[in-house]
Amino acid sequence: MKNDNMPTNLICLSHLRWNFVYQRPQHLLSRFAKNVTVYFYEEPIFDGTVNNFLSVSRPHKNLHIITPHLKANTESEEVNKTLTSLFDHFMANFEPDNCLFWYYTPMALQFTHKHKPRAIVYDCMDELSAFKFAHSEISSLEKKLMAKADLVFTGGQSLYEAKKQYHSNIHPFPSSIDKKHFQQCIHMKEAEDQVNIKGPKIGFFGVIDERFDIELIKNIADQKPDWQIILVGPVVKIDPATLPKNKNIHYMGQKTYQELPSYLAGWDVALIPFLINESTRFISPTKTPEYLAANIPVVSTPIRDVVNPYGIQKLVHICTGADEFIAAISKELAVSDRKQWLQEVEQFLKKISWDKTHEEMVGHIQKTLNTLTKISIAS
Repeated sequence: MKNDNMPTNLICLSHLRWNFVYQRPQHLLSRFAKNVTVYFYEEPIFDGTVNNFLSVSRPHKNLHIITPHLKANTESEEVNKTLTSLFDHFMANFEPDNCLFWYYTPMALQFTHKHKPRAIVYDCMDELSAFKFAHSEISSLEKKLMAKADLVFTGGQSLYEAKKQYHSNIHPFPSSIDKKHFQQCIHMKEAEDQVNIKGPKIGFFGVIDERFDIELIKNIADQKPDWQIILVGPVVKIDPATLPKNKNIHYMGQKTYQELPSYLAGWDVALIPFLINESTRFISPTKTPEYLAANIPVVSTPIRDVVNPYGIQKLVHICTGADEFIAAISKELAVSDRKQWLQEVEQFLKKISWDKTHEEMVGHIQKTLNTLTKISIAS
């Protein structure tokens, strides 16, 4: 990312926490941090007792995690006022022209809008307005962010198609892969808390939330009691009591990114069991290429960005309902030779990587900055 025209500070405004599930923001920003200083500015935590303050952690040399801490009893109308004050104080340490703002959430515009960095990037990784408990103002704030942004990326092709009319400098970047990380599972020991689970292992990793098809999982487990359903990930925004309690469904909890390959090491088939609704209409699951990199067959509901390209290229089974899932899983459990499929997977994965995605994004940023410079000189 080294370029004479590039700001040396990237300030990311995120609705996700750095230490939550390792996904798109962590993949991209850890790569940006190799050449610029990244400040990952999280949503607030309401745990303060006396003062509002910012905590700072530094997991890597050029990566700083900034977390606002607000008093627990802060009234809702005071939240943005307090966040504005904290962010203004934070920005006093920087020359705006030496900063690039990178937004993941339009909500952050409420306390950052007055600042004028060198450029603004909006990495629209999801349609946040469709998520459970979405803020009522998120759609209107996204329109404002689109108007302010100099460059927009989307987390998938379908999201690009939905947003492209709103910006002239917008580019799709679907979920990518750190192939070497997940290929480790082929030669590594299985996770200790999973190794003693006996029987065919049908696995999922990721967030278990309102997008997750609970009934589909229960129906598969009911009909196939000898199959072991392994669910790795945190339960959020839904009541854990609503999850099925079958003996052959195993909730492993959240695991680190480094731990995931050891779970994949024991799986026979991987699942993408998402509901088909507004909250999943534009998602591009990162787990799709990650499962494939581990040489594990995948069965998915018809998520648009999984159907195209993975389903169309017959790399992933696209199924609807428990009966179709069971038929596809049974077929894969009976396969003894996957040589042809593995070759096709390998050819597909050669075309994508987070390194390549990062490099192409940098190219768009540099081009945008050069255009902004020319406009500034001309004016």
